[in-house]
Amino acid sequence: MNRPKKILVTGAAGFVGRAVCQELRKRNLAFIGSARRPDGEAVSHIAEISTVTNWSSALNGCDTVIHLAARVHVMNENGIAGICAYRKTNLDATLHFAKEALKHGVARFIFVSTIKVNGESSGIIPFSPDDVPKPHGSYSISKFEAEQALISLCQSSSMELVIVRPPLVYGPGVRANFLRLMKLVCLGMPLPFGSITAERSMIAVENLADFLVLICSHPKAANRIWLVSDGCDLKIGDLIKLISSAMCRPALLFPLPVPVLRFFATLAGKGEQLDRFVNPLRVDISGAVNELGWTPVISTKEAINNTVRQFLNTKTTPK
Repeated sequence: MNRPKKILVTGAAGFVGRAVCQELRKRNLAFIGSARRPDGEAVSHIAEISTVTNWSSALNGCDTVIHLAARVHVMNENGIAGICAYRKTNLDATLHFAKEALKHGVARFIFVSTIKVNGESSGIIPFSPDDVPKPHGSYSISKFEAEQALISLCQSSSMELVIVRPPLVYGPGVRANFLRLMKLVCLGMPLPFGSITAERSMIAVENLADFLVLICSHPKAANRIWLVSDGCDLKIGDLIKLISSAMCRPALLFPLPVPVLRFFATLAGKGEQLDRFVNPLRVDISGAVNELGWTPVISTKEAINNTVRQFLNTKTTPK
């Protein structure tokens, strides 16, 4: 593919969507952002993603789609009601959107999935795109089902499909577990993670945005599954040290045996959250590096510094 004529970014008002739109603007690439509500100049198409959404105006003139809009992961939201809610958005609405994109002549459809399609823990060997999928939980199951539906649709059409499975995404404005960890470090609380040796992959939002823009036009990206990260896997203790350093304070870590940690976490109903620190989850990005020539544009240390700086500025800004 040559330089895209026009790119449609769904979920443009989201954490990753904003970064992608910023990167497209920086490269002077034509794009249209779609979201459920206005968000500055990045969003010009307002629509709730569903099986009846009219995408005609947004898709007009677009030859590439970056599909970020999704029902995001919520802790402990499983069961029949949970999976139905996720499927409604992540599977059914996504497939409807892809069919509309195909009708409007979109040449390349980029679907941002999740590394959780591979599984909850990589074990000793990092995850690769060729692994047998082992999704667990409503969110990752719905994403995997969407991948399969999109593959089936695109195999019998001229529209190229690119699937990206990122690990935890962080950066300025991050929420969820990464924000909770920054708050704990900022409070100066001693944290019992000194004995955890498992390493986990992450990706800075700037690196993910750069990769997504790259695969809009890279000829070797088509009809493949890609795993990306910062290329720097960290233990939770190492992450806490980087956050502490960015806050100019000592890292207050002490070792507590993992079984003891699990016991107390389970009692508090936080067992699933603890797993995200205790279990290894590493990804192999050699495909992206060797075949696409991609390298992260920002280091983990610099990205964490930027994330902490924004957190501290927001924390001290009068409301």
